[in-house]
Amino acid sequence: MTTTQGVQTILHPVTDLEKAKPVYAALLGVEPIADSPYYVGFEAAGQQIGLVPNSDMTAPVAHWHVTDIEDRINAIVAAGGTLKSPPKDVSNGRLVALVTDPDGNVLGLLQDPS
Repeated sequence: MTTTQGVQTILHPVTDLEKAKPVYAALLGVEPIADSPYYVGFEAAGQQIGLVPNSDMTAPVAHWHVTDIEDRINAIVAAGGTLKSPPKDVSNGRLVALVTDPDGNVLGLLQDPS
């Protein structure tokens, strides 16, 4: 039995949303389903692709969907990972957190409300 629902969300840091939006729309073949000054989100082939301006991310971050974010954080830290950013509610109960593996690779965790 797995403790993850797989990678379903990938966030990309961008410096200019207005320039990035048409590029991702052309790549994915769809228009954004969320479009705000702090986040633009697309849904394609069962994945969420997000554009995040003014972020401290230096590369895209894959977010693993989990049913219990605290449990996964505890398991990852116990296994040698490090908590980078604790869970925070980003919209209507959706929690996101960041951990790193021993080499510093960033892993995103995402829990949707039950």
